[in-house]
Amino acid sequence: MVDALEAETLWEDFHRVVNMTSPELAAWLRVRDAQEEVEPLPEEAGSATGRHVLAILQKRRTDLTDDDLRVMRKVVETVEEQTDVADEPAAEDTRLRHRLMTVGHDPLKP
Repeated sequence: MVDALEAETLWEDFHRVVNMTSPELAAWLRVRDAQEEVEPLPEEAGSATGRHVLAILQKRRTDLTDDDLRVMRKVVETVEEQTDVADEPAAEDTRLRHRLMTVGHDPLKP
């Protein structure tokens, strides 16, 4: 369990790095998993982490679970490790951009 100050800081960091809205992330997860023959149900689209990020975006801070906090910490670390605020990936770096979008961070979004 984390203390209130740590949870507050994590909440702010998470919402700083996750710059996609719930509808944007949900649409991306559906598109990312769509194939020619089959398209997953909306609630089953995307990775487990991507779906968890989407669920967190729809929660209030007071409703967070320990598992939510773990995923939030993982997302913040992933985005910070794979991006450089002064040098965000260019549009040509599609693989990195798509990987980051799966956890709710679009590096091309202002």
